[in-house]
Amino acid sequence: MEEGIGIEGLGDLAIHVIISKLDPNDTAKVSCVSKRFRGWASDDHYWFLHSSNDFDLSSPVDPYGNPAPSFKVAYQLWREAFGMYSWPLVKRVKKCWDRLKSWLGSNFPEVLGTLRKGVSEEDLNEVEKSLKVKIPLPTRLIYRFHDGQEFSDKLLGLIGGYSMYDHLVNVNLLPLKHVVMASKHILHDVTASKYIAVAASVTGNEKVFCLNCANNQLYVGSAVFREDGEMMPCVPEALLKSSGDEQVDGVLLWLEEHGRRLLSGMVSIRKEGNLKSICQFPEKPPLCSTAVTNGVQVRASAVLVPEQSDLGSPGYLFAYSIRMSLLPEGCTVHGMKFDSCQLYWRRWIIRENEVVKNEIDAEAVIGKYPLLFPGEKEFVYESCSSQQRTPGSIEGSFTFVPGRLAEPKGDSFEVEVARFPLVIPEYIF
Repeated sequence: MEEGIGIEGLGDLAIHVIISKLDPNDTAKVSCVSKRFRGWASDDHYWFLHSSNDFDLSSPVDPYGNPAPSFKVAYQLWREAFGMYSWPLVKRVKKCWDRLKSWLGSNFPEVLGTLRKGVSEEDLNEVEKSLKVKIPLPTRLIYRFHDGQEFSDKLLGLIGGYSMYDHLVNVNLLPLKHVVMASKHILHDVTASKYIAVAASVTGNEKVFCLNCANNQLYVGSAVFREDGEMMPCVPEALLKSSGDEQVDGVLLWLEEHGRRLLSGMVSIRKEGNLKSICQFPEKPPLCSTAVTNGVQVRASAVLVPEQSDLGSPGYLFAYSIRMSLLPEGCTVHGMKFDSCQLYWRRWIIRENEVVKNEIDAEAVIGKYPLLFPGEKEFVYESCSSQQRTPGSIEGSFTFVPGRLAEPKGDSFEVEVARFPLVIPEYIF
């Protein structure tokens, strides 16, 4: 009777196929079997696969971006740097940052350039000691990859923001040194020490996001935050639960959702003169409405302004953005085509819980009479509306004249502004 063939007798191709099916831990164990297996398991092809699957690496680099001599060494350096954390959580946080950086690299490299290098475990321990808190693991990992942002006098916040009249916010992820400073200064006397400030508007008006290190929820300060510490939760409570080894907190969920919105086009870049910024006004339905009437397109959406809302009143303030443009074919009125039209009048119907709260009939928009030409960029303006109850909505119409107000070329016509919602969102940015 013939003896069975040992595994080493299978041949290189068969061994290659077997090892390629192993996970990193098993690949490392195989190298301990014999010298031949050590040679097979050290093949950098396998470690390229592991590095690609776990860290999305296309070249052998360490966690700080420095070149490594091989993918095997690179993988070992990553494991050593983050070995104190759950491995699924490490991969999840890295994927979150990779998605954000990929979008920034393609669309807004100026913001990508503000991201600081990650901090050490010792740095995080010092912050915990200074603030007398225990920072949740996901947020610790977020700062291991990037220590927030370098501040700029330009609108380069990773989260971005919005404006209306003279109110402007643009939210940055705070570096650790400013986490400590803001937590001690802003949160002094208004909250317990379990909160730390992790993001804030560093340009324009104050807006502060605070992580509760006890329940893992992320909060944003309201209009009376300084007076009595009033805050609103920023992520769905139902998602703030550990699942196996994947602990989550509000900051990680918040950044993941921000990445999804950027990649889907729900939020995008706003350009105004020489400045551009990430704009939180939604760009897609159901939060953004679009209507085209006689060749005039109007898009409309709103965002909650928590820093100007008072939950005790209650009173919720919403900023809304109206974007209007004339399509390339121009406007058509009663079968006649015109190459320009100008706004004269506006009508608004504002609802709370489907009940009409207010109706507005007035001339112009924010004191302006936009003149539209075919194919030109949108005319954009922002305003605001307060609501005692939500959900609410706004809809209405604009009155335009073909040509110009000073020289009308035909009868005036109504342009629809389709209803857009005023709602407290699941995620607040």
